[in-house]
Amino acid sequence: MLSPTKNRVKNKIKIVRFCNDKIKMMTNLKDRTILITGAARRLGRLFALACGRAGADVIIHHGHSPAEAEALREELASLGARAWVLAADLAHPENASQLIERASTLSPLYGLVNSASIFESLTVHDTSLDDWNRHLNINLTAPFLLSQAFAKHTKQGRIVNILDWRATRPGADHFPYTVTKSALAAMTKSLAVALAPNITVNGLALGAILPPADKPSASDKVIEAVPAQRWSEAGEVEEALLFLLSGPAYITGEIIHVDGGRHLV
Repeated sequence: MLSPTKNRVKNKIKIVRFCNDKIKMMTNLKDRTILITGAARRLGRLFALACGRAGADVIIHHGHSPAEAEALREELASLGARAWVLAADLAHPENASQLIERASTLSPLYGLVNSASIFESLTVHDTSLDDWNRHLNINLTAPFLLSQAFAKHTKQGRIVNILDWRATRPGADHFPYTVTKSALAAMTKSLAVALAPNITVNGLALGAILPPADKPSASDKVIEAVPAQRWSEAGEVEEALLFLLSGPAYITGEIIHVDGGRHLV
C-alpha cells in the first residue's frame, strides 16, 4: 500500500501525463495543409516551422523572397513535412484572389494564416496615397480576398489573422500600418460570424516578438513599456498559433494578445 505522499506524487504524475497528452493532441496537425502568407521571412517563417513540427504540410507564400522560401521548404522537408512554394505580390489584389485556387491544386487546405504585411514608419503627414494604398492592399484587402476564396474552397477549416497590439490601441506612429491592422481586427470578428459554423476565424495580436526591421537599434527601448519587461520567446508565439489552428473549434472571433501586456498600458 502506497503512503499518502507517494499517492500524491503518483497522482501528480498522472495529471502531468494527461496534460502532456492533451497538448500533443491539440497541436497535432498531421495531414492538415496550412497556407501561410509572408512565410519566407521573420514571423511567417517562425509560423511555418511551428506548423511543420506539429505535423502539418505547409504552403509557403512569399512576395519577393524566392531564396528564403526555398531554404524554408528544404528545412520543412527535413522535418518530414511536405512543403510547396508559391510566389504572389499581394500589393496587387488579383494575385491575392488567385492564390487560394493555386494553393488548392497542391493540397486541400485546412488552415490559412494571414501573416504577410508591411510595417513602415510613417506619420499621417508623411503618408502618401501610394503608401496608403500599398498598406491597404497587403495588410487588409489581401486577407479579405484570401479569406473569401478560402471559404469557397474549404468545407471546414481555420483562419488566423496576424494582428498587432496597436490594432486595439491605435496611436499616431506607423499610421497606415496601425489603421489597416485595426481594420483587420474588426474584419476578424465579422468573418467569424459570416463563416460560421464551418470555419473559425481568430486573431493573434503580437507585441515585442522580433526586433523591428526598420529600427533594429531600438530593441531595448521597445520593451520599456512592456509590463512583462522582456521580449517574447519564439515558443510562446508558436504555441498561441497552434492553439488557434488545432485547439477547440468552439473558439471563434477571439483576438489573443501575445504582447506581455503591452496593450494594457
